[in-house]
Parts: sequence; C-alpha cells; structure tokens
Amino acid sequence: MVEHWSPKPGVVSSSLSARATNKDNRMSVINYIKESFEELNTNMTWLPKAEAQKSTVVVAIFTILFALATFAVDSVFQNGLDWFFNMFN
Repeated sequence: MVEHWSPKPGVVSSSLSARATNKDNRMSVINYIKESFEELNTNMTWLPKAEAQKSTVVVAIFTILFALATFAVDSVFQNGLDWFFNMFN
C-alpha cells in the first residue's frame, strides 16, 4: 500500500493511521454541533415574535410581487418574439 503525502494541511491519506482518527473526527463533529446549539441558545439575540411575523409577511408580499413582475416581463417578451417570428412566415 502506497501512502500519499499531501502538502495541504488537514488532508489525510488512506493509511491505517488516518482511519484511526475517524472516531476522533466524529466526536469533534458532535462537539461542534453541541457547541453550536449552546451558542444559539445563550449568545444570540433573536427578534421578538411579532417583529419576525411582520418581516415574514413583508418578504412574502415582495416575493409574490416580484414573481408577478417577472411573469409579466416574460409574457411581454414571449408575445413579442411570437409576433416577430410569425411576421416572417
């Protein structure tokens, strides 16, 4: 078995020693997730529920308006192209 040495830090080879760190990697991922949830619960400042609901409604309304505007522009271009190509038939 040939071991590959990478100049990049953190890149492991396919050797047996690299496989032994698999358990350590899983534990570090689990610790990372636990610490992330702890930080979200203790260090984050969240919007009040009423303000979050208002913001959600505003985003939903603008999303619908943007979708309708995109549909209108698409329809105008489609009708214009249909007219242009039918004019030469």
